[in-house]
Amino acid sequence: MAKTVLVVDDDPTQRRLAQAVLEREGYAVVHAESGGEAIDRLTKGGGADVVLLDMVMPGMSGMEALAEIRTAGVTTPVIVLTANGGVDAVVKAMQAGAQDFFVKPVSAERLLVGVSNALQMTRLTAEVGRLTKRVSNRSSFDDLVGDSPPMRTVKAMGTRAAKSGIPVLITGESGVGKEVIARALHGASDRSGKPFVAVNCGALPSNLIESILFGHEKGAFTGAHDKHLGKFQEANGGTLFLDEIGELPLDMQVKLLRALQEGEVDPVGAKRSVKVDVRIVSATNRDPAQQVKEGAFREDLFYRLNVFPIEAPALRDRREDIPALVDHFIARFNAEEGRRVTGCAPETMAMLTAFDWPGNVRQLENAVYRAIVLADAPFLQPHDFPAISGMAAPLLPPVGEADRRPGGETEGAQASAVSLAPDSPIRILDDRGHLRTLEEIERDLIQHAIAVYAGHMSEIARRLGIGRSTLYRKVREQGLEDVLREAG
Repeated sequence: MAKTVLVVDDDPTQRRLAQAVLEREGYAVVHAESGGEAIDRLTKGGGADVVLLDMVMPGMSGMEALAEIRTAGVTTPVIVLTANGGVDAVVKAMQAGAQDFFVKPVSAERLLVGVSNALQMTRLTAEVGRLTKRVSNRSSFDDLVGDSPPMRTVKAMGTRAAKSGIPVLITGESGVGKEVIARALHGASDRSGKPFVAVNCGALPSNLIESILFGHEKGAFTGAHDKHLGKFQEANGGTLFLDEIGELPLDMQVKLLRALQEGEVDPVGAKRSVKVDVRIVSATNRDPAQQVKEGAFREDLFYRLNVFPIEAPALRDRREDIPALVDHFIARFNAEEGRRVTGCAPETMAMLTAFDWPGNVRQLENAVYRAIVLADAPFLQPHDFPAISGMAAPLLPPVGEADRRPGGETEGAQASAVSLAPDSPIRILDDRGHLRTLEEIERDLIQHAIAVYAGHMSEIARRLGIGRSTLYRKVREQGLEDVLREAG
């Protein structure tokens, strides 16, 4: 989903210029002719992801509009524009809550960098808040990404269940985010801030399940050199999440049932039971009712756990959430990997939304992670997802380390790249001996560079002495996308 930029300026020419620059980079642009109109859009519906706000307008000034926007509780990043670049104006704008400050006339590249930075800061702020809540066990259903009908159902049911200590069974395919829902249940309950302990029942060694769940005393068995509390006691006062509960052996299901019914556990080797106060949330990617019919799961335990069932939807059933999930993962991996990816190209997002995602949210997360690491452009391209698009990323021919120069360039790479195209000089004069236009010469030069350097945009930009974002823009303006695809 394209990010929306609200351009607030009483000058229609300035609005159109900003729109042309932003739309070429894939942003959606909406307009407001006055501060009042901008406030109405941001507070009464429509909204925007970034606001470009002119400071000098008839009626309500940009500074007054910015103050009202922040007073209304709108946190959308605002970039102010003015012809007056004095220090006082900058200080006042920043104190009023502006994210950035441009002095007119602003270059296209500076405008795009500013908008990209504002979006990046918004993502990072949201991600920091989400991680802070998770660390303190205070995540809630408001932190779940997605607003599709199936997710709204999950949030509504989860919010109700969180208000009581009722046992919850979360079902759904592998990778749909069952643990995320369990953490939201805990964070939205009165146990938030207390321990949240997750146990994958399918990963427990069969000979240690009892000890891991219920604990053991020192010397209870060979190798028990110290006392171990067990997961139930670790979660005392909080929530115990039993993931893949359908993998638990039948003999352990009996002991789990007793612990749930009596509210106490029997550590291995202990002489007396230990009282525990835990809220049980379990999950499975199997059909527990079918397991009961097959004799693989105890019926009494099933009814004990399945008091309040919640079904986590598969990603293919909530495709409208994919853009929000992609943005969430981009923000996270940008922070983790030190990257500055702005978002997805429209054709990339359309491709991701149309894909069925058999591995659900986990598969999408890993696909975005790989794309972030390998991306060579501000917006993720289809070739950054080769397993889905079937397109390979354009790369330079491999070379030996022995030929590598200190700057990262290699003699072999340079020779290989140059050999791909003949040394055909760019014509300055036309057939009649007159100078060709600068636009025509520039187009030929970029086309020649694409051929010489095999479509490797970083190298082309470096050789031409321009930024990559500028190069991508010029490729689009000159209609050289096909040439670039053929070179790659």
